[in-house]
Amino acid sequence: MPTALITGASRGLGAAIARQLAPTHSLVLGGRPSDTLDALAAELDATTFAVELTDHDAVASAAAAIGSLDVLVHSAGVGSTLSPVAETTADEWRHVLEVNLVAAAEVTRTLLPALRAARGHVVFINSGAGIRANPGWGAYAASKFGLRALADALRGEEPSLRVTSVFPGRIDTDMQRELVAIEGDDYDGSKFLTPSTVAGAVVTAIQTPADAHPTEIVLRPTGRA
Repeated sequence: MPTALITGASRGLGAAIARQLAPTHSLVLGGRPSDTLDALAAELDATTFAVELTDHDAVASAAAAIGSLDVLVHSAGVGSTLSPVAETTADEWRHVLEVNLVAAAEVTRTLLPALRAARGHVVFINSGAGIRANPGWGAYAASKFGLRALADALRGEEPSLRVTSVFPGRIDTDMQRELVAIEGDDYDGSKFLTPSTVAGAVVTAIQTPADAHPTEIVLRPTGRA
């Protein structure tokens, strides 16, 4: 059975991807050490990659045990304060870029030998903000534009790998609820994509026959159930 490592697997989209891959893959669930991560691992008979992804030494230590990796899904990430450029501090820029971009680059770099060994597939969960930057979203969008560039560069540099960027619109998750609260709006999850819908698109990309390379997937909510 092929092996898949999913970061940000404790909740939301990452957990949905894990549940949909569980029947066909041996799972390694990435996330901060927590009871939630352990419970999902027990539910899915998975192992854990329980590290803080910005702790690069911890990532390298955990990755050393992985000799071959068929799928790496980058689902971990943070939102931002949604402030205009004039009010976004250097610390906020550093935090968002470190989590959303630098950590993904370092995890990928560290696991490249295992991915090459399996001629594997890397999936980056990006965002509509990785295609278009709106007012107030400067730091977050910059991190997602950078993530798109990372995926594009990796695709060209590693011809034995498949590399897919997924650009979903807003997803009905806890993080989305927090963002809507910051925007001062009422939350209506029915307007957004469900985690299971986006997870299904990710699984479809992973299961695409080897003669095809799904490079980008763009999903937008319709507001219809």
